[in-house]
Amino acid sequence: MGTYYTPKSRDREDRYLVSTDEYTHYHRNGYLIVRGLVSKEDITELYDLAEQTRLKTKPNEDRNNAGDPLNEEFKQQTRIHMLSRLEPAAERGLLHPQIVDVVEALIGPDVLALQSMMFLNPPGRGGQGWHQDACYIKTHPDTLIGAWIALEEVDEENGCLWVVPGSNHEPIYPPDGIGGGNVHALDAFSNLHAVQNVSHLDDEVNTLSRVVAKYPPPISVPMQPGDVLFFHSHLFHRSYANKTADRFRRSYVLHYCNARSWVPWDHDGFEGDSGNYRQILARGRTHLPYAEPQYGTEVYLYEGDEADGESVSMMGMDGMMMPVVQKK
Repeated sequence: MGTYYTPKSRDREDRYLVSTDEYTHYHRNGYLIVRGLVSKEDITELYDLAEQTRLKTKPNEDRNNAGDPLNEEFKQQTRIHMLSRLEPAAERGLLHPQIVDVVEALIGPDVLALQSMMFLNPPGRGGQGWHQDACYIKTHPDTLIGAWIALEEVDEENGCLWVVPGSNHEPIYPPDGIGGGNVHALDAFSNLHAVQNVSHLDDEVNTLSRVVAKYPPPISVPMQPGDVLFFHSHLFHRSYANKTADRFRRSYVLHYCNARSWVPWDHDGFEGDSGNYRQILARGRTHLPYAEPQYGTEVYLYEGDEADGESVSMMGMDGMMMPVVQKK
């Protein structure tokens, strides 16, 4: 008979404890806003990193992919991917303990930290049309979650997020032209159709907008510095360009998944076989490969007996076979 894995992270005085109402709201509506989750000091560090990044980043004149609806944003470098692999402060943001506390409760108990994106949206720029995050980052099982940190006041004028509550219950509509496999088994649905020009700002071009139209009107998500929006990877969401003349919209956006998920993805071009070995184990434990923090950021992993979880047994009646899966 195998032992049983009873996950429990290390206690901390500043641990954020998710309420059952918050858990239910997230899974019913596809998003959860936790106000003031990140301290003023930590926001200042991330804001300063955003400013340093903005000041030293120049347009990428070599970027010229007219077929990508976000081509101009990448060309103008209004969003910088994977700063967490280049900057200690960005890694600290990705592994921020209170953020991972919430992720652990919503999709855990074991958490891989996958991706970081610094958004710098200046006046007149930014914005992304309707999309679902899991069409870009696939995990199997499908456990992806996003965390959107406001680094300054964010409202409808400077380009806050808009979400469609309840749309997290939709499957992932496979977009034409985006490779990397599927979230769902092929031919598992009778009528799951492909969509075109996902992420395009023009709803007449982005055909995912036709699915969005089935729902009540989307809602905007104004936020203050330190607020964090957690959102399901199937949730329909978007933003608009910054309409102000003198305000930026700086934010830090992160993605995680359950560490028991196989991740056939890595931002640096590795895709096909498992990319788990590139992703940081941020909480709990896993039987799959994983990476450690490059800059020594503390993570809170499972500290139980090493024998705990060595095998997982299926319960059965006396005399019946009880299949056992051994830990690799």
